[in-house]
Amino acid sequence: QVQLVESGGGLVQPGGSLRLSCVVTGSLLNIYIMAWYRQAPGKQRELVASITIGGSTDFADSVKGRFTISRDNARNTVYLQMNSLKPEDTAVYYCNSPLSGGSPRFSWGQGTQVTVSS
Repeated sequence: QVQLVESGGGLVQPGGSLRLSCVVTGSLLNIYIMAWYRQAPGKQRELVASITIGGSTDFADSVKGRFTISRDNARNTVYLQMNSLKPEDTAVYYCNSPLSGGSPRFSWGQGTQVTVSS
């Protein structure tokens, strides 16, 4: 059974950067698409960025130009590089693989908290 372990969150000032990591217990080569999601207090979980096994990426409008997503299939790890962070980026960040209908393919991990505040 695939497990997802997110890490790399923390407290950062506005304008700062963080890199999140998601380790997948299992081979990433078997997973066509991986994504990062986030959930802010009182809000629904939203998809932030996705990457296919071929390296095609997509981003929510709110993070375009600031976030990048990458995957290292050899290390079974997906990364989210977040630059120019804003207070509204504060949320718990999760990784998963979206099915065609949008539902997550795997059980959610524990997530990693990102707090952007001065």
